[in-house]
Amino acid sequence: ISSVYINNSHGMDDDEFFDRNLALFEEEMDTRPKVSSLLSRLANYTNLTQGAKEHEEAESIGEKKKTSKSPQMGTFMGVYLPCLQNIFGVILFLRLTWVVGTAGVLQALCIVFICCCCTLLTAISMSAIATNGVVPAGGSYFMISRSLGPEFGGAVGICFYLGTTFAGAMYILGAIEILLMYIVPQAEIFKGGGAAVLNNMRVYGSICLLLMSLLVFVGVKYVNKLASIFLACVIVSIVSIYIGAFVSAFHEHKFTVCMLGNRTISSHDQCNKTVPEKPTLLWEEFCHSTELNATCDEYFTANNFTEIKGIPGLASGIISENLWSSYIGKGEVLEKSSLSSSHSSPPASPTHPYVFADITTSFTLLVGIFFPSVTGIMAGSNRSGDLKDAQRSIPIGTILAILTTSFVYLSSVVLFGACIDGVVLRDKFGESVDGTLVVGTLAWPSPWVIVIGSFFSTCGAGLQSLTGAPRLLQAIAKDNIIPFLRVFGHGKANGEPTWALLLTALIAELGILIASLDLVAPILTMFFLMCYLFVNLACALQTLLRTPNWRPRFSYYHWTLSFLGMIICLALMFISSWYYAIVAMVIAGMIYKYIEYHGAEKEWGDGIRGLSLSAARYALLRLEEGPPHTKNWRPQLLVLLKLDEDAHVKSPRLLTFASQLKAGKGLTIVGTVVSGNFLQTYGEALAAEQTLKHLMEKERVKGFVQCIVAQKPREGISHMIQSSGLGGMKPNTVVMGWPHTWRQSEDPQAWKTFINTVRVTTAAHLALLVPKNISLFPSNSEPPTDGYIDIWWIVHDGGMLMLLPFLLRQHKVWRKCGMRIFTVAQMEDNSIQMKKDLATFLYHLRIEAEVEVVEMVCDHDISAYTYERTLMMEQRSQMLRQMRLSKSDREKEVSVDHSNVRRMHTAVKLNEVIVNKSHDARLVLLNMPGPPKNTDGDENYMEFLEVLTEGLERVLLVRGGGSEVITIYS
Repeated sequence: ISSVYINNSHGMDDDEFFDRNLALFEEEMDTRPKVSSLLSRLANYTNLTQGAKEHEEAESIGEKKKTSKSPQMGTFMGVYLPCLQNIFGVILFLRLTWVVGTAGVLQALCIVFICCCCTLLTAISMSAIATNGVVPAGGSYFMISRSLGPEFGGAVGICFYLGTTFAGAMYILGAIEILLMYIVPQAEIFKGGGAAVLNNMRVYGSICLLLMSLLVFVGVKYVNKLASIFLACVIVSIVSIYIGAFVSAFHEHKFTVCMLGNRTISSHDQCNKTVPEKPTLLWEEFCHSTELNATCDEYFTANNFTEIKGIPGLASGIISENLWSSYIGKGEVLEKSSLSSSHSSPPASPTHPYVFADITTSFTLLVGIFFPSVTGIMAGSNRSGDLKDAQRSIPIGTILAILTTSFVYLSSVVLFGACIDGVVLRDKFGESVDGTLVVGTLAWPSPWVIVIGSFFSTCGAGLQSLTGAPRLLQAIAKDNIIPFLRVFGHGKANGEPTWALLLTALIAELGILIASLDLVAPILTMFFLMCYLFVNLACALQTLLRTPNWRPRFSYYHWTLSFLGMIICLALMFISSWYYAIVAMVIAGMIYKYIEYHGAEKEWGDGIRGLSLSAARYALLRLEEGPPHTKNWRPQLLVLLKLDEDAHVKSPRLLTFASQLKAGKGLTIVGTVVSGNFLQTYGEALAAEQTLKHLMEKERVKGFVQCIVAQKPREGISHMIQSSGLGGMKPNTVVMGWPHTWRQSEDPQAWKTFINTVRVTTAAHLALLVPKNISLFPSNSEPPTDGYIDIWWIVHDGGMLMLLPFLLRQHKVWRKCGMRIFTVAQMEDNSIQMKKDLATFLYHLRIEAEVEVVEMVCDHDISAYTYERTLMMEQRSQMLRQMRLSKSDREKEVSVDHSNVRRMHTAVKLNEVIVNKSHDARLVLLNMPGPPKNTDGDENYMEFLEVLTEGLERVLLVRGGGSEVITIYS
């Protein structure tokens, strides 16, 4: 026999031999597969393309599985170069020189350094998250949603989608600006400045957006083929800048700028007032005449034209002049402070050929405009499915790309400041540069290298945005967390997101209609910063929580770095544009709340759940430090519901009452007992649990369901009362229904279970609430009506009778009800003083209620009605008992009979008073007497309760838990 376990000498099949060794588990193979098959599936695992396993499984139903190619892209081609292409773009070529000239070299370095630090810290956090498992399509959305939950993921995912979409609009506007201002300015449809320029941008931008959208619709493969060409344009353009900067140290550029005094003049062929014997075009523009004796502009008359070097070069020392900022307001002339001029003249007229500032500049404005130039770090993580080793390539490629671009930006700031004159740097549109990009003046061998290169690279970046944004929206839609976006999860047969592309194009068109690069850039800055903020938050949260699943391969991270990155993101949002930041947060908040209330519930093992778990653990341990104070007492309900044979709740209004009592808040556990054996009735227990959950959703009760399987209902209830809750969050109040058919039922188990529950709650020091005629209680949909809630305070029971009406009146159904408190005075009591004391007590309790003391006249004569009710009560069982009793037992029984008569007398008298005073009340609360110590009197106890509450429409029997629940002290 041992040889079977030593070697396969019987020649049987390997799988069959292996299965015999697992005979103990063969009945569970469908739910617990063999390790060998599990490992086989893991080894052959391919990255999911949509980011959620359930979607892939749903889509693959009925489809033949296709053999997918194993991913082969490495770090350089798969991560590094795509990140470079997405980071380098329109801002580098169109706005960086202007940022340097306006902010000065020092502040420009500060702007670039802060933005690069923000993205570097975010890249570190992103690398940690991306290497903590597979990151399919969706990139940052997938990482945030699986780390912070569907609410945060959906909110930030939509923000990132909007940012990417507006980035596409920004790149298109940049391409059109290059096209119309520097390549073919004669293509302008609308002539003039101001609105005409914006209209040209709108028309050509819309045409460009349409062409790009069509290209993306036709196929992404064409976009990918063009990507390498566009990236080559970027690299060639940047290299030409560096070469030109170093050439300027040895070779003098012939490019000059015309100045009138210290004011910059837009490009002209002649920088003179006159040429021999005739005026120049500049003379005509300032004097509005061709006559040499004409009256001219005062500033023109008082100052002379000079030509300065536009590119003094590295060896010129111009950097000392460009170190400091030169912020100016909209409409002001670009001036060179080192040149002398006459300042006695009036401000420059906009009709003169000066170079004017088109926007009021500030440090915060430049931050918002520059930040989009450092975005694009998600390009590598978005391609994780195409990478040979994503866990290794994403961190290395992304961080190297950030370091490379940071070096390029920082060095470019220094090179621009050290080579180009400040007035040229501040000339945003190159009006003094003869139709050339300002950065192009430094390029070698020709400015057209930059002009053409920047045009194609900007178009490429726009195509990448229009390609990535629809896929991001499709990933969000397929996760089904935002119901109204579900339609955008569908596309062409090959999976291309057609509907998402259409929406993306429409939103991008809104950015095109804005028509200003400087207005669109801060918008997408907000959305990108919002996304980066939550990437850092996700990493910091996972690290601090020490969740077992947090095991990233990238180990060079720390929660302090992520926290610092989060703070920088938040600071940059408000530094660049506080009102845009608020708008972005409001949009994200609205999406969050929508997903929370209407989105599909998803369980992704996110960090917010982990944070809730840690907070709950901490709070539970704190609650265990000592008994709860009276001021902190609140009803933590255990609602006991009974199901019929068809698994329907017998008294659903019981849960309605519980929801009204809790006003929809606080701890509520809804429990039921399923009769039978757990192993055999497990399915029934699950069905019962689902029934209760649906009822809780219908009644909007926040809480938990507990279903106990037991042979006897009373045992199950006892177990439930003992085991429900955890630590300081155990229920302190039990709510159960009244057994209406206890008299008619031949089976006494119903009312015996009821009384047993009363005894168990008493022993466990729990409060007990028993609504009678629960079907007559108002539903949550009923309008509030006037009336009274009457409290019959017969014995003190911890103050429950005072507190419960106050809690009920927090709900809209009971809000308009007044409170009346009745207490009973005996003959020896001073009823007047009792009323004064009760009013004072309620005043200190801060409870408004009418007070009345009811005098119970001492009646020594027992009424015939009392005897009749007592006799009826005892006829069921006493006659049979008498037949079995001995003589001594019969004497004891006589004393018991006298006790029953006295109790019945009390019940009858109290009922008369209560019905007389509270017949019109909407709800009557009264003390519930305890059950007899001798179980032989249980049936009599039910009769007492029945008589006590007879003739009342809605009654709530209240039994305190033995501790004070309300106090007069602050």
